[in-house]
Amino acid sequence: MELRPLALKALCEPDLDQKLALAQALQAQAATLLIVPETMLPAPAELPGRPAQPELIEPKRVPQRSVQSPEGRAGLIHAICHIEFNAINLALDAVWRFADMPEDFYRDWLRVAAEEAYHFSLLHGHLQTHLGHRYGDFPAHDGLWTMCAKTAHDITARMALVPRTLEARGLDATPLIQAKLRGVGTPDALAACDILDIILRDEVGHVAIGNRWYAWLCARQGLEPVAHYRHLVRHYAAPRLRAPFNTEARRRAGFSEAELAALIAGD
Repeated sequence: MELRPLALKALCEPDLDQKLALAQALQAQAATLLIVPETMLPAPAELPGRPAQPELIEPKRVPQRSVQSPEGRAGLIHAICHIEFNAINLALDAVWRFADMPEDFYRDWLRVAAEEAYHFSLLHGHLQTHLGHRYGDFPAHDGLWTMCAKTAHDITARMALVPRTLEARGLDATPLIQAKLRGVGTPDALAACDILDIILRDEVGHVAIGNRWYAWLCARQGLEPVAHYRHLVRHYAAPRLRAPFNTEARRRAGFSEAELAALIAGD
């Protein structure tokens, strides 16, 4: 059993429950799965596999809802569910797509896929139990997967702009979301904060994996990481990150002081 084709199979799976089960089963079997880094796998016509809902719309058309209402909190949790669903696919895509990397690269991203599946399950359970909704009940946008597709041919850009840019935004945003929910103070809002504590803890590790492999790739190619990051942001029109930044979490995730200074300066 070879890991990378199995990761591609999980990525292509459109059934939500089956995708979650496949991601977690692969991680459980990781020690016994063969890794063949040199294999170049052909890309399917359409990626990723996903359920028919949610409807995907332009980011500016996604409604903004107040967390003061149960419906608003349901919309918020649904949006985070969607991020976690995309994060499963992003991690699986890294496993199958990029050849000729060390075996630890594939194991790292397989673990991320399984942890993102766990996060999704926590949030989806909360959405159903506390708020009476399911994943797919609200529209969503596809910004994370769009950047994944844009960087499909460049592993260095992928590591720079997905885990350590788009996903790292969660390190900054999560404490702000938790503060709003604690201000509401309802049982469902406080229970959501507890789930977000777990997600924030794990996401520090996921961003650290992105930082680790970005630094490794820059070293292999003789690139200066901060300068090359600026180039990639411009070339791929990555979103500009805005304060406030969770610098403590970003340090734990492996951002250097030079990177943090550039971030704060808006470079």
